[in-house]
Amino acid sequence: MKKHEKLLASIRDNPKGVRFDDACRAAEILGFTHKGGQGSHRAFARSGEATLLNFQNRNGLVAPYQARQLIEMMDKYQDEKDA
Repeated sequence: MKKHEKLLASIRDNPKGVRFDDACRAAEILGFTHKGGQGSHRAFARSGEATLLNFQNRNGLVAPYQARQLIEMMDKYQDEKDA
């Protein structure tokens, strides 16, 4: 299993304990690009995707609802990532 596959699997396995840095890295693996943010916030967008991913660093973790949004994007772009 590749390093990025392990990262995505760990996010899927524990959505309540996703580290902020891991969420940002996963968004980039899925083809999202950093679009800004101030302080503890980071926003990611993907060309052709209406949904933006916004992550807030809460003591090193993202909020569970933000992890669920990331997992939805993982499900949507699973085939592209594996290609």
